[in-house]
Amino acid sequence: MRIYDIIEKKRDGLKLTKEEIDFFVQEYTKENIEDYQASALLMAIFINGMDEEETVNLTESMAKSGDMLDLSAIDGITADKHSTGGVGDKTSLVVAPICASLGIKMAKMSGRGLGHTGGTIDKLESIERYNTSIDTDAFFKQVNEIGIALIGQTGNLAPADKKIYALRDVTATVGNISLIASSIMSKKIAAGAKNIVLDVKCGSGAFMKDEESATELAELMVKIGKKCGRNMAAVITNMDIPLGSNIGNALEIKEVIDILNNKGDKQLRGLCLVLSATILSISHGWNYEVAYNKAENALLDGSAFNKLKELVTAQGGNAKMLDNTELLPCCRQSLEIKANQDGYIQSIDSRIVGESAVLLGAGREKKTDTIDYGAGIVLLKKTCDKVSIGDTIAVLYAETEERLKNAEKLFNTSFTIGAEKPDTMPLIYKTIR
Repeated sequence: MRIYDIIEKKRDGLKLTKEEIDFFVQEYTKENIEDYQASALLMAIFINGMDEEETVNLTESMAKSGDMLDLSAIDGITADKHSTGGVGDKTSLVVAPICASLGIKMAKMSGRGLGHTGGTIDKLESIERYNTSIDTDAFFKQVNEIGIALIGQTGNLAPADKKIYALRDVTATVGNISLIASSIMSKKIAAGAKNIVLDVKCGSGAFMKDEESATELAELMVKIGKKCGRNMAAVITNMDIPLGSNIGNALEIKEVIDILNNKGDKQLRGLCLVLSATILSISHGWNYEVAYNKAENALLDGSAFNKLKELVTAQGGNAKMLDNTELLPCCRQSLEIKANQDGYIQSIDSRIVGESAVLLGAGREKKTDTIDYGAGIVLLKKTCDKVSIGDTIAVLYAETEERLKNAEKLFNTSFTIGAEKPDTMPLIYKTIR
């Protein structure tokens, strides 16, 4: 078998066999195929597409290119939740404790933030001494004992995806739905959980810009997961607006604590309950309404918050920070953004808000950048809110005045104020099963 023939076949719009896809993935991962040849094949796929069977085969091949976690050592029902990335998205830190407190084994690997999207691991590392790198045996032991572990992704989980994605990123071949779906699902399949719920974002702060394209992606990923033997569901959610009020690592931990203590942003709370209920219903087989009520009770009776404390303690973190949030990292400098006219907030561009947070030090423009755990943004006004001249719309936090000034210029372009109150935007569009 030759890569030349595979390129030629897909160039001509023909379907690739499982053996041809396996050959490409395995040989490229071993560096036996040149980047220029892999680029040619990726561009042919981008232009001509892949059918569902090809996409499933690509997903399975990439999943098997490295470690395939066998969660059979974990007693009970395993589940995972994945978000396609967003601004202010801290739902995993609420959803995982809720589900773990209700008998689901949440053996979860998460990533770091890059660009305008934040990462769950960075948020957790804003808690003093929290260890995101525990070995597999300790990972399984902890999940068996307390029902939950949240760690960074292992270095050898779907290495083919990491290598192929890096090439897609520099060859303008990221935006193909089969390549996107197989990239996401290869890591989820390799991570081993039986039940998977996807939070698929759409809007200005997401990769998929509209509900239609997000639905197409979600439906494909659900089909892939089912064909790989997983119980699947996907929730389509709005990322035209930042999720919650806090953007930035320690700031988002504070908001997580608020939600787990029945305070804070109602929309964020609602989404966390929907995601939790979806996981519980596909995992336990519960009726959705029953699952939702049980998830809400886990917030109301404090069991979900106690589960977060157990998680932090088990992984070496300072759990005192959860009871006293003043102990969390906080920047010395702050700047208030004020309304310059009366009216209503017409829109807030999530991507620009996320990019402003990066300028403040809360995120990375490249993987080697360090982050400031205390930096970020607190939104005091959101879309549809009424404002008067001089009202504070947001507060920016950074360690230096220079960072504040740079971020202020960008952040001021993220929102518009108008005379008429805009229509309310939904946070949740639909659920796909």
